[in-house]
Amino acid sequence: MTVKTYAEQLEEVQTAITNVLTGAQSMTDGDGRAVTQANLETLYKAEQRLRVLADREAGGGGIQVRQATPVDA
Repeated sequence: MTVKTYAEQLEEVQTAITNVLTGAQSMTDGDGRAVTQANLETLYKAEQRLRVLADREAGGGGIQVRQATPVDA
């Protein structure tokens, strides 16, 4: 089993969001029961969290220091 990167997970969440927005949120299974595949609000929260993590993973989004005075060692 391979561990997916945050960028890969973000892509999957964005695909799920697209699917929900185009009508794939609910479906009926073989026994006639309605099944909800995803909650849009939950997907948006996951997308927001994964964007930050994917950015960090890619080397961006680090801590930025402004107006600091260098200290001589």
